Amino acid sequence: MKILVLNGINLNMFGKRDPAQYGTVTLAEIDADLIVLGKELGAEVESFQTNAEGEMCQRIHQAFADQVDAVLINAGAWTHYSYGIRDALAILQCPIVEVHMSNIHAREAFRHGSVFSEIVKGQICGFGADSYLLALRAAVSAVRAAKKP
Repeated sequence: MKILVLNGINLNMFGKRDPAQYGTVTLAEIDADLIVLGKELGAEVESFQTNAEGEMCQRIHQAFADQVDAVLINAGAWTHYSYGIRDALAILQCPIVEVHMSNIHAREAFRHGSVFSEIVKGQICGFGADSYLLALRAAVSAVRAAKKP
């Protein structure tokens, strides 16, 4: 089982950016934890981060070509306005789990909405770095459920 984790704009700054909101864990630490949990769950996890919207769309297109089994995405601020990324995600034929470290529904009003919500399997937010681990478990579960006869 192949799971792709996509991280968007400014998320390379986890550990430095607004520690009161995001904690001090780095994206590299999150990625390492995902790899460990992925092995436990029988999944190969690959992570990708970019601050360029076009690069994110290209990586999503590659995920389609690679026929990944599931995608986790924390698109950062793009979550709230990037119809380009939304349209790229809509091409995928696998479960997509939207993930956020903070509770986007308890923050500024502009963060409450997600342009991805209509096309994702679900959204996990508000549990800090554990949001990623919960999202990975949800994605693996969704893939297994889809493969049952």
